[in-house]
Amino acid sequence: MRDFVFPGGTAVLTGAASGIGEALAHGLARRGADLVLLDRDAERLEAVVAAIRAAHPDRRIETHLVDLADADATDRVAAEIHRAHPRIRLLVNNAGVALGGRFDQVTLDEFLWVIEINFRAVVRLTHALLPALKAEPGAHLVNVSSLFGLIAPAGQAAYSASKFAVRGFTEALRHELVDDGIGVTSVHPGGIRTRIAASARVGSGVSLEEYEAGRKQFEKLLSIDPATAAEVILRGVERRRGRVLIGWSAKLPDLLARVAPAGYGKLLALGMRPRPARVPAPRPAAEPVPSDPGRPA
Repeated sequence: MRDFVFPGGTAVLTGAASGIGEALAHGLARRGADLVLLDRDAERLEAVVAAIRAAHPDRRIETHLVDLADADATDRVAAEIHRAHPRIRLLVNNAGVALGGRFDQVTLDEFLWVIEINFRAVVRLTHALLPALKAEPGAHLVNVSSLFGLIAPAGQAAYSASKFAVRGFTEALRHELVDDGIGVTSVHPGGIRTRIAASARVGSGVSLEEYEAGRKQFEKLLSIDPATAAEVILRGVERRRGRVLIGWSAKLPDLLARVAPAGYGKLLALGMRPRPARVPAPRPAAEPVPSDPGRPA
């Protein structure tokens, strides 16, 4: 399959108002793509569009405000995009949400909210826009999974379930669409500095203390700039890579899961265990200096 060509094509991108999505929007504009941007945050999305238009006034940019948790609204927006763009060169399903708490600490509604946005919206948009991808020679599909689509730590049942589903869905499509000449990439970011941890919902059964401890521990891993992640993704698209892992925080756990698929949980728990603060060893008391017998007391 030939390298992907960005200039002159239309790219549809979800979750475009911040984080990796915002960086991808800028990266796509620099590469000459016209943009169809989706997000639920009107103010942030407007700021992203203004910045891109200032830097690239010749780019055509279209926006859609939609909450991907709303299935009917997602279907309506997808139909509008398809009518306006019967040929799409790139679809990037990037939007995602997180939920803190073990399975027994979250309600079923909270769990399914994550599944609706992280997985079912990906399926809905891909199904609606696949004919437009097939109509454009050299098209490409990108689905952003996660580090937690490679491993499934405790406290991430909903998020991991959704991201493993995205991974499996994407891998199946990669095999199904090869004869159509459509490239398919599954993306697994590691510790990217985005708003997903800060904006994550907290399960109804999670105490504030437990949530804060987990959030602080997780945020220590967020060391990669979103712009760096976006460039890795876009280079992977250009080269038609089937899978893109971003950062050591994705590559190392992926290797761990391959080596010990049933036992990596113990190592993860050990690695995430808070380290006790170091207490300096007490210094030995100074011994008294013997007096000089020749010196008067």
